[in-house]
Amino acid sequence: MTIAGIGLKARHTAELLAQRPPLRFLEVHAENYMGAGGPAHRWLTALREAYPLSIHGVGLSLGGAEPLDTAHLADLAALVDRYQPELVSEHLAWCRIDGTYLNDLLPIPYTDASLALMADHVDQTQAALRRRILVENPSSYMAFPESDWDEAAFLAELARRTGCGVLLDVNNIHVSAHNVGLDADRYLQALPPDIVGEIHVAGHEPVDHDGRRVLLDTHGAPVSAAVWDLYRLALDRFGPQPTLVERDANIPPLADLLAEAAQADAIAQTMTRGGPHARAA
Repeated sequence: MTIAGIGLKARHTAELLAQRPPLRFLEVHAENYMGAGGPAHRWLTALREAYPLSIHGVGLSLGGAEPLDTAHLADLAALVDRYQPELVSEHLAWCRIDGTYLNDLLPIPYTDASLALMADHVDQTQAALRRRILVENPSSYMAFPESDWDEAAFLAELARRTGCGVLLDVNNIHVSAHNVGLDADRYLQALPPDIVGEIHVAGHEPVDHDGRRVLLDTHGAPVSAAVWDLYRLALDRFGPQPTLVERDANIPPLADLLAEAAQADAIAQTMTRGGPHARAA
């Protein structure tokens, strides 16, 4: 069973085309391909013939208080029309204010008002793209006392209202569990099994901040044993969903990413065959 994919990096494109390793999909950040042409599109067009694509947006600011940037949304729709990806996703976050884009995915309070706004933005996006999108859970470094919902319940209600799905980042759950006391097991159980359409696994790194150990979601390290354990629990609840091994810093050789993808596949195969964490029927 091949369920794992990797993020496409320019340094790996020629090697991927030459080797054609068995991967479930390749994931790209939408904003890197919003130009009309050039080498990036030539490479992506060639790879699209070999692999399904997942297009992962980072700049739509779905959780922002301002209206969506309709030009950005139109560019995303054109990209989706061009490549017809298997999956399209964005974030439970905001990144734009007063027309300025920030180089961060920033948190929102989980209130009734932010849920209504987020739902409107998801509805607008899905209408423009003419398809269902997945919304990714964030990594947390603080909790808003104003929140009326816990994060998993917020995502579940967002999916119920809009028909969107969830991109479940299990590394982000692990990071948030350490940083703000989120209960990872309860989080997974709070999400309906049928709303998760993709899973991310990634690496994180510990730092000391004011005498406190904090985990940073860096995407710059191998997947930890604790995250692989949480991944097993996610597969147990949601089944063998397409899984991205995410690396955006300290990019290793392609062989290292393929080895982690193979590890995800091996975990899924063990569970499907009735291993110790096999999914209940």
